[in-house]
Amino acid sequence: MDPFLLEALLNGVLLGGVFALPVLGLNLVFGVVDVVWLCYAELVMVGMYAVWFLHTQAGWPLALAFAACLPVVAALGLLLHLLVVRPLLSAAPINQVLATGGVLFVLQGAATLVFSTDFRSLGVEMPPMELGEVFVSGTKLAAFVAALLGAAALWAFLKFTYVGTAIRAIARDREVMPLMGVNPRRVYLIASAVGGALAGLAACLLVVQLDVHPFVGLSFGPITFMICVMGGLGNMLGGFLAAFLMGLIVSTGGFWWNTEMSYVVAFLFFILVIFVRPRGLFAR
Repeated sequence: MDPFLLEALLNGVLLGGVFALPVLGLNLVFGVVDVVWLCYAELVMVGMYAVWFLHTQAGWPLALAFAACLPVVAALGLLLHLLVVRPLLSAAPINQVLATGGVLFVLQGAATLVFSTDFRSLGVEMPPMELGEVFVSGTKLAAFVAALLGAAALWAFLKFTYVGTAIRAIARDREVMPLMGVNPRRVYLIASAVGGALAGLAACLLVVQLDVHPFVGLSFGPITFMICVMGGLGNMLGGFLAAFLMGLIVSTGGFWWNTEMSYVVAFLFFILVIFVRPRGLFAR
């Protein structure tokens, strides 16, 4: 096999792993709360700024900045639910989308006021690793491993804890909530916090690969929503698999054509999937 094609395939798998984290977080929130957080990518942006500020301006060790990022964005997820989502739980879906879309612009505007539109770099790069005939970015490989560990931790939480079992049951059938004696407000808060923490972890993995600026969410936000819909909204496993599929499409498209064309192909594939499988490739 052409070593350059092999490298593109490997990079596609690594990219899929990073895509998977925000997809899992968004699907978790939608599956439980039944509200799409249109501003989810902006939560990741806030987390990226938090890591950048703590490491480069406050002088914190990078590991400590990463550790602080998760509770910061988890708290932001809680605030989003309490202040914006919960008052609109019984409202029409379009009102919910418009409200979370408004939060998107608020966060972008706040970041612009505080940090300006300058691109900020963390300045961290791991040396590449040689795997057979191909070289792999050490930073991307570390991010992929961390993404898999995060996904595994989420799976263990949902599989082996009482709250996780309640979340999975509610995601499958909302009518079981009173039968399980579960407080819906508590479950919604926990799901929002976990969804925020996953956005924080995604921020830690992306800030070492991308420059952070107020509109950085536009570089991965739209494709995150595409992957969620393609895998089936609320379907955790479907979203996880779709993330790797989309990562391979983007990466191999860049090999055959260029990066811009690869995203065109990804969007065309998404449109085809929606026509053939409106509820997603992996919808139950």
